[in-house]
Amino acid sequence: MKILLAGATGVVGRRLIPLLVQAGHEVAGTTRRSERAGPLRDLGAAPVVVDVLDAAAVREVVAAERPDAVIHQLTDLSDEDFEANSQLRIEGTRNLVDAARAEGVETMIAQSIAWLYVAGDAPAVETDPLDAALPPYAGVAALEAAVGEMPRGVVLRYGALYGPGTWYAPDGAIAERVRAGTMRPAPSWTSFVHADDAASAALAALDWPAGAVNVVDDEPATTADWLPVYSAAIGAPDPGNAGKHAATMGRPVSNAKALDLGWKPQVASWRTGFSQSSAAANGSGAKADGTGSDGSRVNGAARTR
Repeated sequence: MKILLAGATGVVGRRLIPLLVQAGHEVAGTTRRSERAGPLRDLGAAPVVVDVLDAAAVREVVAAERPDAVIHQLTDLSDEDFEANSQLRIEGTRNLVDAARAEGVETMIAQSIAWLYVAGDAPAVETDPLDAALPPYAGVAALEAAVGEMPRGVVLRYGALYGPGTWYAPDGAIAERVRAGTMRPAPSWTSFVHADDAASAALAALDWPAGAVNVVDDEPATTADWLPVYSAAIGAPDPGNAGKHAATMGRPVSNAKALDLGWKPQVASWRTGFSQSSAAANGSGAKADGTGSDGSRVNGAARTR
């Protein structure tokens, strides 16, 4: 198939291109910056320079590339600008969906998030409601609704991405906060997924039916559980404890549907994943200023417009 990968230079996109190529797909990958065209070619994708917030430009790209499917991995979090990321989810997704439908594209796979469910104790499944009171809701709801207009739109509700190149990398934004002592254990739920497994799910989703799918590992955990393990993995001091009477927040997330569809996380738990990621980062080639070999940030989620 011909795949248009929007957000090809991001944490997931960079991992996904080789998987798509190895599976026999032809890949065109978008980037907003011309200097990132070379690294995309090196990974096996034909680079397409476009700002996805420019609706006319997106229509021209989709018309020219004539993809069989669009994979949407766009984020704008390099500066932790959550309003910009919400705008990208709303306007960027709208532009991609409108352009794809105009050209008769039937399939779109899109990145969403798994930590927006209404709080509770039982693991959340895809039919459970999202919490409209949480700040990311407007952008996520708009993204998922737009993708739902596609003849076959698959929404990947990723857990918290970790691994080299993410905020949880040893040189990432979360690691900086942990070393500074500004993150403390708390009984709030997190469901993680290694970025490699997030990419493998995007590849597998080309064969999945329409709908939302939680893409998380096998072990949801509270901050009180994972933070001491993470701190040890990055060589940070023990963070202490949250106290005995704090109320649990958030919701664990189930990956049962993804497992039924045939996906399986290669890193089944953050317990082993944190130590593996730390070891990988030591030989990853990241520069002292926190940039990778292509100049993109590796200490947080990349800007992938």
